[in-house]
Amino acid sequence: MFKVCIQSLFLVSQNVSLKKLNDDLDGLEKDASNDITVASDQESLENLRIQLLGKKGRLSKILGSMGSLSGSDRPVIGQRANILKNQLQGLITDRLEDLKEKALKEKISSETIDVSAPSSGIRFGHRHPLISTTEQILDLFCGLGYEVQEGPEIETDYYNFEALNIPKEHPARDMQDTFYLENNLLLRTHTSPVQIRCLENSPPPIRIVAPGRVYRRDAVDSTHSPVFHQVEVLAIDEGLDFSHLRGTVMAFLKAFFGDLPIRFRASYFPFTEPSAEVDVQWRGKWLEVMGCGMVDPAVLEGLGIDPERWTGFAAGLGVERFCMVRHEIDDIRRLYTSDLRFLEQF
Repeated sequence: MFKVCIQSLFLVSQNVSLKKLNDDLDGLEKDASNDITVASDQESLENLRIQLLGKKGRLSKILGSMGSLSGSDRPVIGQRANILKNQLQGLITDRLEDLKEKALKEKISSETIDVSAPSSGIRFGHRHPLISTTEQILDLFCGLGYEVQEGPEIETDYYNFEALNIPKEHPARDMQDTFYLENNLLLRTHTSPVQIRCLENSPPPIRIVAPGRVYRRDAVDSTHSPVFHQVEVLAIDEGLDFSHLRGTVMAFLKAFFGDLPIRFRASYFPFTEPSAEVDVQWRGKWLEVMGCGMVDPAVLEGLGIDPERWTGFAAGLGVERFCMVRHEIDDIRRLYTSDLRFLEQF
């Protein structure tokens, strides 16, 4: 008789546990549906999702109590819990889409410009950061005695490659993925063709700085663009050596960036030998900012210039990188979006 009573009490406790878990799931469903519906923003909705469905959320706590159930009752609660979980996830997803749409409408409404409204005054413009950076670079080199020269953006294969010691099938052409046009024309991949054109028209000694837009088939990301800007310098004279190159580059970088650590690393360019890449230490890391080297004698010979008498050096830099370092810009794409909220900072 005593044994029968114990078994009866055990069965009652089992039934009570099953009923309690069902009641808990019913309460969770009701509370969650109301809370999700009134969530006012994406952050509060995410916090609610964690409270309901997270590892330490209400649903997990209910499932953690299933150990008191019999083997036949556990699948019942488990199935009910899975259905409720999918139901709540669907409600959260729908509410999230509603909140995103609401936020977008509010942003569009707040940023809408009434073009029919009368003018409230004329706002003065200013230099784009890329233009002002280019001008600062040119001013520094002009102060060192260099003359600004420019050239066409649509070039021939000869000026862009062959005259710079990069013949057809040369592996260096793979370094500059090119936009080719018809009739042996292309969009220049660097401003180095300006140097060749100047040397054809003006015998040494010569000191030029060549700014301009260049094109390469780069993927668009935070640091690359298929259209960007370069500035290249060229100096040809009697007796120039690597010490003159190093002194010029050091003087320029110190004037532009201030007292940042600078280092030279051996590198390879087909039109200079020896060649180097120049890094500055920025935000605790070394960042490449320039390439440079002594003009390869083969380039001078190809232009009819005696390399035994004349020597020279060349260097090139990307304006976007200098601009990003100077102004601590994190994404190159910001320079091209024409977003006034960004541009007004400069």
